[in-house]
Amino acid sequence: AGAGYEELGQRLQVLQPGRFEYYHTSYDKFPDGTDNITLSGFTPTNVIAGSHVLFLASLLNNDATVSQISVLIVLLQSFIKSLTIVMPFYPAGTMDRVDVEGKVATANTLAMIFSSLPSCGKPARLMIYDIHALQERFYFHGSVIPSLHTALPLLLPKLREHNISAVAFPDDGAAKRFGHFFSSNGFNIIVCGKVRNGDTRIVTIQDGNPNGCKVVIVDDLVQTGGTIYKAGQQLMKSGATQVFAYATHGVFPENSWERFLYPVSQDNSTPSTSERIFEKFWFTNSIPHTVSRVPSDNVFEVIDLLPQIISDLEFRS
Repeated sequence: AGAGYEELGQRLQVLQPGRFEYYHTSYDKFPDGTDNITLSGFTPTNVIAGSHVLFLASLLNNDATVSQISVLIVLLQSFIKSLTIVMPFYPAGTMDRVDVEGKVATANTLAMIFSSLPSCGKPARLMIYDIHALQERFYFHGSVIPSLHTALPLLLPKLREHNISAVAFPDDGAAKRFGHFFSSNGFNIIVCGKVRNGDTRIVTIQDGNPNGCKVVIVDDLVQTGGTIYKAGQQLMKSGATQVFAYATHGVFPENSWERFLYPVSQDNSTPSTSERIFEKFWFTNSIPHTVSRVPSDNVFEVIDLLPQIISDLEFRS
């Protein structure tokens, strides 16, 4: 497993001990800052050769990416039978196009790096959840074949628990991407969008009616959360009784999650309903360092991605 996903790998072994055996990888550094990586499972007896390997990849930053690419190369050169890479979050997914010459579409360049990995005799399977743009699957080729998955089935029990009847999308792209999943499950669809008002851009409701509904805003990922927050405000102004939010990947750079925290009562013991926009904000544990930073006793609730990973391994391998 990559750094941050060790706990996920250990739980995978606990849940299916007859199928998986977890081996730790030590990501250390030499004094000059270069990698000093050690994979277990090679000594005193090599149990890696001839096995089917599952690697949990967490590309949290460029340093972690280079380290894990090194690990994947070693594994592929160790006479394994097959390699499945579970990469819940593809971090370069939002940089999938350029509008001026000289910009680098890192969604493509990172895909090329993975596509250039050595072969173990057949392509490695790369499992990605709710990738930002579906066409990014075509950036991969050669030694790696992506299989794209969604974490949305994990959200359905939450929606039924809270009697949510409508799903809103912050833009038309998200509606086209996820709308069919929710409409086929009986939810009303609401589409928001940004329009220009002078020098500013405001969020409006472009399709659907939230009046009298409990509404959840759904997107593949959240960065600063500005658009989702403004969409929530607009839904409340338009008559929604309660507003929730969900994003598979909670990126939240520079503690931007703080804008969603609701105030607490004066004795600091119970949530206050004043100035409260979101009842709950759900996101998965696809980005481990976000889970460790975001408070769990307020608006946020983490949905465990592991059951969906196990399901997708079982039925789509």
